[in-house]
Order: sequence, then structure tokens, then C-alpha cells
Amino acid sequence: MTGKTGRTEAAMAKILILTGDAAEDLEVMYPYQRLLEEGYEVDIAAPAARKLQFVVHDFVDGFDTYTEKPGHTWPADVAFADVDPASYAALVLPGGRAPEYIRNDEHCRRIVRHFFDGDKPVAALCHGPLVLAASGVLAGRTVSAYPACAPDVRAAGATFADSEAQVDGVLVTGRAWPDHPAWMREFLTVLRAKAPGALSREDQ
Repeated sequence: MTGKTGRTEAAMAKILILTGDAAEDLEVMYPYQRLLEEGYEVDIAAPAARKLQFVVHDFVDGFDTYTEKPGHTWPADVAFADVDPASYAALVLPGGRAPEYIRNDEHCRRIVRHFFDGDKPVAALCHGPLVLAASGVLAGRTVSAYPACAPDVRAAGATFADSEAQVDGVLVTGRAWPDHPAWMREFLTVLRAKAPGALSREDQ
């Protein structure tokens, strides 16, 4: 596609992922690659634009909670402070431990509020809703998350749903990486309807 219209549609076909060190490996890489496959541009934003260390969470016999092992490393494209959220059509918030500390970043919260103020599609998984809670955007909504985050979701004024893919308007939430297929299927349905700016194959 060429001309001014083509450039505008290309810009609106960008998706932003907010994450950081100790993000759950699968929960970053699955939506990142799935959205690229769909024809969107995807940027990863973090507290600083540098290589991030992801982790792998899993359960083993004899532990009451999950264990953590090193995962892949991957570069962040942009620092939170440098993000212009108006350049993006949708937002993704993976889980892991990253949400515990990125929610304290004022620029991270600024970015999140932009998407909710603009009624843009947002997908959050596992501990990702902790960032939404800290940003003050969950009141009155129904939200899924990692079950241990249910008290945080309720304290933020939302109803907790133990669901693999909870849709509340343009917000799609899920519990953890086993929910990926249902979670991303519902998010893509919202994304295609709300922000149909995915690049055509001629543009790639």
C-alpha cells in the first residue's frame, strides 16, 4: 500500500508490549510472535531500552507455588519514558514477576491509562493485571488473572473471573500461559474489529 493513507494505516498497525526483567518467557514471546504473524508491528517497552532476562515458571512436586528458572534474553525496543502511546493501536501486558515492579513506573502507568482512555484493545495475562490495578483502570470491570492476584483485582474495584479468556469490552484477560490459545483468539477478535489496521501481505 502506498501514499498517505498507507502510511497512516501502517502506523496504526503497531502493538505495544509492556514488560521487563523476570517476565514469564512464554507470555512475552507467544503474543509477540503471534501478532507479528498476524501482520502487526510489535514493539517491546521496558523501564530501559536494553536486553531483558525472561524467566520460566513451572510447578514441581513438593512446592506450594511455582518455581523459577532462567529463560530467553530479548532486547527491549524502547524505554517507557520514550513511548508515545498514540502511535500504537493496542497494548499487551504479559505476566511473570515484571509486573510487580513496572507498575511502580509513572510512565508505565501513563501508557496504560492512554489505552483505556482511548478505548483501545488491551490484553493482560497472569500477573499483568497488577499493572492495570496500579494504573487505576479496573474499577467496575470483570477481570481474569493468575488466581493469586484475585485479591489485587478485587481491591482495584473489579470482579475476579477464573477464566481462560475474560472479555470486558476491549479488555481481554487470562490466568497464565496455558490459556494462550483462548486468550489470544479472543484478543485477536477484539483487535480485528476495533483496530483493523493489520498490514497486508503486500506491505510486509
